Amino acid sequence: MPNNNNLSLDTLSHTPHEVDKVSNILKWILLYVALACFAIIIWGTVETYRQAPPLPDVFVSASGQHLMTSDDIIAGKAGFQRADLMDYGSLYGMGSYFGEDYTAQYLLQLANLTENALAQQQHNQSLSQLSEGDRYILQKDTQHLLKNINLAQSESQIPQAVATAILELQTQISNSLLNNNFTTGWTKAYSLNPVSALQVADFLIYSSLTTVANRPGENYSYTNNWPYQPTVGNVPTTATFTWTWASFCFVFLGFGLILFIYHRWLNEPDIAHRTLIFDKFNPLTASQRKIGQYFIVVALVLLLQIGVGAILAHYYSDRASFYGINIAPYLPFNFLRDIHIQTPIVWIGLAWISSALFLSPIISNAEAKGQSILVTLLFWVTLLIVAGAIVGDYLGIMGLVNKGWFWIGNQGLSYIQLGRAWQIGFAAGLIIWSVMVFRGLWPNRQKLVIATKEFWTGRIHLEHLFWASTINIAVLYWFGMIPLTGIEKSFTITDFWRWWVVHLWVEQSFEFFAVVVTAYLLMGVGLVSRRLAERTVFFETILIFLGGVVGTGHHWYWVGEPAMWLALGSVFSFVEVLPLVLLIIEAITQHSHIKKQENFPYRLAYLYILGAAFWNFVGAGVFGGGTINAPLINYYEHATFLTLNHAHTALFGAFGLLALGMIYFCLRYAAGTTEWSDRLGIWAFWLYNLGVVLWVVLNFFPIGWMQLEAVYEHGFAYARSLDFYNKTLVWQWLRFPGDVVFAIGAVLMAYDFLVKLKPFYKKSQH
Repeated sequence: MPNNNNLSLDTLSHTPHEVDKVSNILKWILLYVALACFAIIIWGTVETYRQAPPLPDVFVSASGQHLMTSDDIIAGKAGFQRADLMDYGSLYGMGSYFGEDYTAQYLLQLANLTENALAQQQHNQSLSQLSEGDRYILQKDTQHLLKNINLAQSESQIPQAVATAILELQTQISNSLLNNNFTTGWTKAYSLNPVSALQVADFLIYSSLTTVANRPGENYSYTNNWPYQPTVGNVPTTATFTWTWASFCFVFLGFGLILFIYHRWLNEPDIAHRTLIFDKFNPLTASQRKIGQYFIVVALVLLLQIGVGAILAHYYSDRASFYGINIAPYLPFNFLRDIHIQTPIVWIGLAWISSALFLSPIISNAEAKGQSILVTLLFWVTLLIVAGAIVGDYLGIMGLVNKGWFWIGNQGLSYIQLGRAWQIGFAAGLIIWSVMVFRGLWPNRQKLVIATKEFWTGRIHLEHLFWASTINIAVLYWFGMIPLTGIEKSFTITDFWRWWVVHLWVEQSFEFFAVVVTAYLLMGVGLVSRRLAERTVFFETILIFLGGVVGTGHHWYWVGEPAMWLALGSVFSFVEVLPLVLLIIEAITQHSHIKKQENFPYRLAYLYILGAAFWNFVGAGVFGGGTINAPLINYYEHATFLTLNHAHTALFGAFGLLALGMIYFCLRYAAGTTEWSDRLGIWAFWLYNLGVVLWVVLNFFPIGWMQLEAVYEHGFAYARSLDFYNKTLVWQWLRFPGDVVFAIGAVLMAYDFLVKLKPFYKKSQH
């Protein structure tokens, strides 16, 4: 390990850290940026509530017939969530990409049925019997009727042709919900009955109307004319073009600015003294010994996610069976998808929770009183919540939970499916974890007084940021539970708060934690000085707040949100790329530092951390903020396999590899001077990366590009239809090689974890 005549840890814990002028300026900029970002998003929240699609009290046909009421639609939204339809298909492009997008599919069917009704009214003939010129005129008439439906009135008057189409579509949708169709991979909604199925149909039809009916006084719909369906007149708006151009101008300017700042203030010779924290291997404390059980669960949950993911991938290839066995009645696609997208949050979260608790006593050089008991308690409570959520999820989807479905069943919201009671328990666990990290960093009164004095006098250091990143994760998760005790009437508002967890929680809170932890580990092993680490963290966190908070707006382009998010979401989404550029530059520098250290004990951990930096840039940056977030691109790309490509490479690549790297860091510290081998961990690392590359090259890209072309040429409804997916079967099967390679890596890593956990159960080591 490097030795630069540094201050000892004990000395550092009682001596104020040196004041760096650059860091001092950056921390104030960070404060103002954070306040400004949250002020913008609060303003955006108010506007979102104000401009969300209105819900008429009743829809009435020209003949006076009541078609559906607001009560029906609100009940239908609850039924939609209860049946977890969002994890079979998608609404406004939000949800699963396996089935159709309900809004696009039913918008197209509504238009076709309206044209047929107009053909009968005006020509007393079916549409197919008319001339091409007459059909063109009817198409224009249909566009006019649909776009001029007024949703802002308490009693929405529906033209008779559209009313006829709605009545037919209600019957069609409700019947399809209550019957199996294994050819399309659809398992009937067990939790619905004829009444609730009809209400769900009303909700889906209303949602489709919001995508085509113009906002009052505007020439575009509540969803900014998404989905692309030129047959109904849905084409990109002027703002979609304008803000795409502005975003690209902004990002190129940003690249230049960030590189200038980096080379001017962050890339100077790092001659400051080093703060060595992890240079010695001390005996494990009582709380650290309890951490090993977390690592076992991380490996097991990762294996579960991979196994379920393999079944899901097969569903795309063969919807009727799993290698000849019809599993759909017992393991519906939406339940398996729930498990597949919830388990990474579990194992990544557990890895971060356990690693932070393991590192805390090393940083403070002391053990908080009773910390060991709290670590064990948190472990078992977490397992109870996870197990309860999975069981409740299944029971809810299978219709075995009635009145309590919202609380202990499945909420039916993609990525936060767990019942509200389990969700509250998980959120409370995050708060407890943050408190435990706080106790671990400042375990006694003397250390707490020093840290508090530094904080209130503005001398913010990495230790403060380390804890701040944990409380940030814990607090922001709660916003995904608005309203806390019931179901929001508007899907637009529901989805608005859902993205506070799915994006803001991840892109801001997770990135903040990742940057702080990475910098702290680099500093603690002596690769960089505290001064450079703190400068870098402050600067990167400024960019993370800009992109991660306001940048959430790119998820709100097409879900009934106000058009203001086209401007804010597009410009600030591109900011997300900028800190990732800085991360990859630092990763290259860090790698060169590590190569110079002959006996650097944490090489394996840093291999994973450097890999995380690479995939953060590629998955989140290149495949995400750098490309698909531009409004005009996203208009056509939204809810295609290119989004799956971004999700897989960003979530596992950026946060998964970092989580595994942190575990390997803890395992290496626990091993101390005993025998240690990097071999299996290295094999697992490269197999993981090869698996991800194979996914991209053989599955996500080929299907995604074909799907993007299909949207542009035929409209979004076709690109999400079974007719399209049946043309991609070869590429769907080619997901298999990547799955196998990735799974082998996970098995090797799980075995490696078990082998390396021995020090946690020895009475003495080091």
